[in-house]
Amino acid sequence: MYTEFYGLRKTPFDLTPDPFFFSPTARHYEALASLWYGLQQRKGFVVITGEVGTGKTLVLRCLLQALQREQAQFSYVFNPRLNTEEFFRYITADFGIRAPRAQSKSELLWELNRWLMALHNSGTMAVLLVDEAHLLEWEILEEIRLLTNLETTQHKLLQIVLSGQPELEAKLDSPDLRQLKQRIAFRTKLLPLTPSETRDYIWNRLRRAGVNGPECLFPEGVCGFIHGWSGGLPRLVNSICDKALIHGFAEQARAITPEMIDEIAEEYGLGSGDEQPGERVSFGSSPSTGTMPRGRTGAVSRFPNTRRKG
Repeated sequence: MYTEFYGLRKTPFDLTPDPFFFSPTARHYEALASLWYGLQQRKGFVVITGEVGTGKTLVLRCLLQALQREQAQFSYVFNPRLNTEEFFRYITADFGIRAPRAQSKSELLWELNRWLMALHNSGTMAVLLVDEAHLLEWEILEEIRLLTNLETTQHKLLQIVLSGQPELEAKLDSPDLRQLKQRIAFRTKLLPLTPSETRDYIWNRLRRAGVNGPECLFPEGVCGFIHGWSGGLPRLVNSICDKALIHGFAEQARAITPEMIDEIAEEYGLGSGDEQPGERVSFGSSPSTGTMPRGRTGAVSRFPNTRRKG
């Protein structure tokens, strides 16, 4: 609707986690790099946590792209509300392992172990990724721990990535899961964007969508208002910015204004804590170029280039 009016090639603020728009902060890049290093070094178990809307699923999607380019085999569990049998049947099917419905859990594990050994001998990596892992039942978390026992004398046969909200941290820190916690090689946490990161995030997504001079469309002060209302959560930033572009198009406005942002935020019942509307964050006195730090925009391109399961 507004793409032609603003000269956009793509809609820049869709809520779908699209790796094309990956605009990592130092913390996001560190998280992705840590996950990738843990997998490449066959460390066995890595965990990423963060509040709702901080970009965990997008990081996983970027990781999946890297795994595809590496021609790694992976199973991606996006709905963890499964019982034990459903969990094992899902991951074996997603890995492409032929398993008759009549097979028991022990038989499924035998098939999985045999398949993983064959992959290991061919030099191919196998990865299990579980999104929304804070929803996993205790018995499934224990089964996942036991999967780390599938190993050679030097390497884990199955690399495991758990991604979830802070409730996952609480589960992992419980005495009942101390054995699982001890096996975690890397544990990283995503945080909300800072004011300057919010500004760079907005401008970078606009550039990637085809805007020249995004600071004219979303001035720096407006980005401060967006940060104040969103609390720096990328998902809320996207939602506000998308509605702002719709609002701007309706008014035939070439620049988004603070008044538009306040109107949108109040209409959708957003809030950012102690700040009052109109008293948004300041970016300081030094001028900003509006560019991402060198080497971070498109950071996922640093990871190897390959394709999905073969």
